[in-house]
Amino acid sequence: MSEETPQEEDYFKIASCFVRGKNVLYAAARFEKLYVDYYLHLKDNGIDISSEHDDIFKRGLAAFALHCVSQPSNQTLAWTVNFQDPLINVFLGGDTSTGDIVGRIFTENVKEADENVFYQEVVRGKKPLRRSIVGFEGSDFLKAAEEYYLRSEQRPARFFELEDDTFAILTAHPDYDRDWFSSVTVDDVRVIATTEEISVLENRFLKWHCGCSMQRILEVLKPGWLQDKEELFLGEEMIEVNCPRCAMKYRVTREMMEAYIKNG
Repeated sequence: MSEETPQEEDYFKIASCFVRGKNVLYAAARFEKLYVDYYLHLKDNGIDISSEHDDIFKRGLAAFALHCVSQPSNQTLAWTVNFQDPLINVFLGGDTSTGDIVGRIFTENVKEADENVFYQEVVRGKKPLRRSIVGFEGSDFLKAAEEYYLRSEQRPARFFELEDDTFAILTAHPDYDRDWFSSVTVDDVRVIATTEEISVLENRFLKWHCGCSMQRILEVLKPGWLQDKEELFLGEEMIEVNCPRCAMKYRVTREMMEAYIKNG
């Protein structure tokens, strides 16, 4: 589905809200639709992952989507999160202007280290790329995201897993109610719309979409082809290339590369 233009029904809505009197932003959503699109993507590309890795990725996908909703609508964001146990990298990418959300898990050639590491890269408008690196402990993606906020965003955030694929985020703003923020429980978040004064700031619309295409894959392969086509294809007539953002599989033949270079 990466090459297709998303249709209106591909989107789902998350409301970005303000908790009055607490100076805290709040957002919550049920991520069933995003998860269905993610599973269809895995099926279409013959990708199998373990239940443990799947659980980590889904929690990360929800946290990243809520993070995107909490950011200005002119950013391109990427999280790369290295877990040492299990030994995996999780990549998540998004564009707050279009609502695109995508990601994948890397299980091969993952670097062993002394601690887990959380990387964020963000481009805001035409400004230079900014990169943040934070270490963290454990394999809970929500706790990792909270640690990132505390040490990199310079403001705390709390993530909550509610029920039925539903997650929520609270992000602090200047002069926030520290006691209330630190004491809020999952049960409190479930009923926050009835116990607190909530104002909707805006609605954001998200979708699972990468934007990769055969054209882009051929462009990436072009330098290697021009330098040494035999090394690129390892003596074969066809190679399989995975998109680094979503792991979509592309089968590229020598004939396709020759035509691309000729017409390029």
